[in-house]
Amino acid sequence: MLKISVIIPVFNAEQYLERALESVLQSFGKTDGEILLIDNDSGDNSLEICKKYAKKHPKLIKVLECHTPGASAVRNFGVLKARGKYIWFIDADDEIAKTAISELLNEAEKTDADLVMMGMKRIYQDGSTNYLSAVNSTSDDYKSRFVRYGLGPVQVLIRRNWWIQCGFKFKEGIIQEDMELMSALILYTDKFSFIDKPLYIYYQNPDSVLHKKDFNPHIFDIFPALEGLYQRFVKAKAEDKYHDELEWFFIWNLLIDSAKDFGQFPEGKSGFKRSREMLKKYFPKWRNNRFLRQKPIKLQIRVRLNYKK
Repeated sequence: MLKISVIIPVFNAEQYLERALESVLQSFGKTDGEILLIDNDSGDNSLEICKKYAKKHPKLIKVLECHTPGASAVRNFGVLKARGKYIWFIDADDEIAKTAISELLNEAEKTDADLVMMGMKRIYQDGSTNYLSAVNSTSDDYKSRFVRYGLGPVQVLIRRNWWIQCGFKFKEGIIQEDMELMSALILYTDKFSFIDKPLYIYYQNPDSVLHKKDFNPHIFDIFPALEGLYQRFVKAKAEDKYHDELEWFFIWNLLIDSAKDFGQFPEGKSGFKRSREMLKKYFPKWRNNRFLRQKPIKLQIRVRLNYKK
C-alpha cells in the first residue's frame, strides 16, 4: 500500500495550479505515494497543465476527470480512487510547506492517528497574514475545541480506511460541504494528533465561490450545511454532550461569518431571518452561550445586532 494519496480537485485553476503542484512535488521527496489531479470540467487550461505534470512525473501523478460538479463530488471521487494509507485533500490554489508530507506521515505513524491536524497560514490579497493553530491533542478539552474550531478538509491528514469504514462523504451540491462534516469527525475516534506548525498555506482567493463580488445564492448553503452537521451529532447521540460547542459554532457561522455575506447584497437580506429561525429551532437560549460570553464585548454586541437585522 502507498503511504499517502494527495487529492487535488481542479477547476479553472490555471492561474495557481503550477504553484500548488510545485509545492506538493517539493514536499513529496522520495515518499511512496501518489498525487491525484482530478479535473472537474475546467474551461481553461487546467487539464492541460495536469497532463503536462503527469507526463513529467508518470509514477507519481495520475490525472482523472470527474464530471459531477463541485468540490464535494470530486473529493468523494478521489477517495474511491486513492490507494494510499493516508489521504490529504489539497486545494489547487494553495501551497504546502516543504516538510509537510514527511512531518505529517511521521506523526501519524508514531501516534497511530486516524487524524493529524496541522496549523495553517492564511495569506490575504493585500499580503497580510494570520495563523490558524492546530488543536492540541494533549489538552483535556481537545474534542470540545475540535468541534467548535471549524477546520477545513485541507487542515487534516486522514487515515483512509478509517474514513471509509465510518462512511464519511462530503455532502454534494453545496459549497459549505466541509462545515457539514468536519467538526463531527472527532466523534468517531480517539486517535487524534497534531502538529502546530504552518504546514498548509491558504491563499484568500478573490475568485473562489465564497468571495465573489456578485451575489451568489450559494451563500444560503450555510443552512443545509449546519442542519446536516447537527443531524450528525444527533445520529451519534452527542448533541447534548457538545451542546455549547455546537451552539457557539452556529452563532459564529450565522451571526458573524455569514452575516457579512447576507448584509452585502439585497438578495441576501433574507438570510438574517433564516438565521433567527434556525437559532430559535435549535438554540433558543443562545445569548447565554458560555463561549460567546468569553468574547470581547464589541463582538457580543455585533452578534446581537446581526440577530435583530
